[in-house]
Amino acid sequence: MKRLQFLQALAIAFGMAASSASLAQGYPNKPIRLIVPFPAAGATDLFARTLGQKMGDKLGTTLVVDNKPGAGGAIGSDQAAKAAPDGYTILLATTSTHSIGPAISKLPYDTVRDFTPIAHVGDAASIMLVPVNSPAKTVREWIDYAKKNPGKLNYASSGNGTIVQLTAELFKAQAGVFVTHIPYKGTALAIPDLISGKVDVLFDSLPTGMPHVRDGRLRALGVTSLKRSPLAPELPAIADTLPGYESNTWFGFYGPKNLPADIVAKINKAANEALADPEVKEKLARLGIEPAVPGTPDQFAKMVAVDAAKWKKIVVDRKITNE
Repeated sequence: MKRLQFLQALAIAFGMAASSASLAQGYPNKPIRLIVPFPAAGATDLFARTLGQKMGDKLGTTLVVDNKPGAGGAIGSDQAAKAAPDGYTILLATTSTHSIGPAISKLPYDTVRDFTPIAHVGDAASIMLVPVNSPAKTVREWIDYAKKNPGKLNYASSGNGTIVQLTAELFKAQAGVFVTHIPYKGTALAIPDLISGKVDVLFDSLPTGMPHVRDGRLRALGVTSLKRSPLAPELPAIADTLPGYESNTWFGFYGPKNLPADIVAKINKAANEALADPEVKEKLARLGIEPAVPGTPDQFAKMVAVDAAKWKKIVVDRKITNE
């Protein structure tokens, strides 16, 4: 009886392997649904459409962007997690969905157990902005200014629990300064108050912040990537003043759990090849996004694990909520 059960289990295993191999061999033979868990026309959506078009050319099919916004990206991410693991539904995830979300909210999915990592595809740094009449012209001067005025300065964010707030809180933690949080419904609404001096500092994206800097309405003190960004090479890295300081919004592809390795490899290869295309690089630069260095799914998973641990510590230590 035990021998029969063993042979049956072996047959099932071989059958599943053969089925997966057959699926991967003919993949893809129809359009691929690319879930973007954020609204249309936003940076994540534009990134998906730019990269997805070129990836479709590489894969010989079409990547159809399906916007499923809501709950900080959790609604679309949950749909991707529950999709069939056949490679025809993939998710463009971000720091918000897989690093910050699990630390702040109770999610309907487990970011590790319920997904298959595919590829890290991009990073977007922010810039530290202050009014032009701020006494600080460098990151060091701003830190010194804040330390001389504890509790008197404030920072704007795009809302409670957002990457903008956490970027500022990470800065506060490493710089050892006390600055009051003022949440807005988006950084665009905070910009006028920053220009007028009602707000003392804001960490904003490159595309939305730099035009105000180049027009002379705001001053940029530094970029949140570990090194100078090629998208704004004139700005020093904040890490030059605060060693190790880094805050990037990463972008990456995930599939549902149990996605066959051969399909993962095909999508990963198409993504890396698309990111190397000069036209794609140019379009991403306009969005303030740097293409990720080509890597494996395992490298992507490890990067996200480190990033999630960093933000969880900030959320816990600083008692951050999304309310």
